[in-house]
Amino acid sequence: MLLIIGYIIVTAATLGGFMIAGGNPIVLGHVSEFVTIGGISLGLLVIAAPASALTSLVHKITVALKGSAFTKNDATDLLKLLFELFTTARRGGLIAIEDHLLTPATSTVFTKYPSFLSNKERVQFLCDSLKPIVDGRIKPDQLESLLLAEYDAKDEHAGHPVHLLNLVGDSLPGIGIVAAVLGIINTMGAIAEGPEAVGEKVAAALTGTFLGVLGAYGFINPLAARIKTNNGSEMLYFMVIVRGVASFAGGMAPLMAVEVARRTLSHDIQPTADQLEEMVKGLGTAKG
Repeated sequence: MLLIIGYIIVTAATLGGFMIAGGNPIVLGHVSEFVTIGGISLGLLVIAAPASALTSLVHKITVALKGSAFTKNDATDLLKLLFELFTTARRGGLIAIEDHLLTPATSTVFTKYPSFLSNKERVQFLCDSLKPIVDGRIKPDQLESLLLAEYDAKDEHAGHPVHLLNLVGDSLPGIGIVAAVLGIINTMGAIAEGPEAVGEKVAAALTGTFLGVLGAYGFINPLAARIKTNNGSEMLYFMVIVRGVASFAGGMAPLMAVEVARRTLSHDIQPTADQLEEMVKGLGTAKG
């Protein structure tokens, strides 16, 4: 929502300043310039990225328009979920959480936390993090390096949409110049039509440069920055899982393992230690 508000402010400030100076916004509505700039920008994306990266870009833009990728509610749900899983595993052995990991959609633990269960990537990451120690395929002290390797791969993949938007943002001023040059070429062919026709075509050409610069610095680059920030929040979510699971696998009690996870959170969404203990009281014995 804040992203949309920001775009509205940018647009209003641009058009408002133009109108205060005596301009008429209608003269900016040259469809040919929008087609040229929009078409070349779209072509850049198709050339530079595979279909999977374009799909990821659309998803990241959708998330950016909605707001933050990691809210305080998400954080508290994750901490409580980790505590329940760890407590269950401590009391009944690791085999006690196997069914929960195999069928999270019907798990009596996972279904308590819809904010977590609705994100398939988060569910898969947590389940895949715990399965190796449940199956006995890896020693607990080897688990963290395995999780960090997957984390790094996710982090690199998450950065691809940002790189694509940066490519378009860096190219837009140049694309605007291309549109302007095409407009000037068109103007040269219309000199015989008189000053009025020439002036209109020159205005259209300059609109191309204007749209390129405004699109880059007013829309695309800020969008890339927002997605990068959201990526940081999303990757923090996975890091909380990494630290919590690795700590529990290393022998920490459930509450202490979740405490390690809590301390991984950024301060704006991090509950206090007292709040954490209060949250898990209704989930079982906090000292588990």
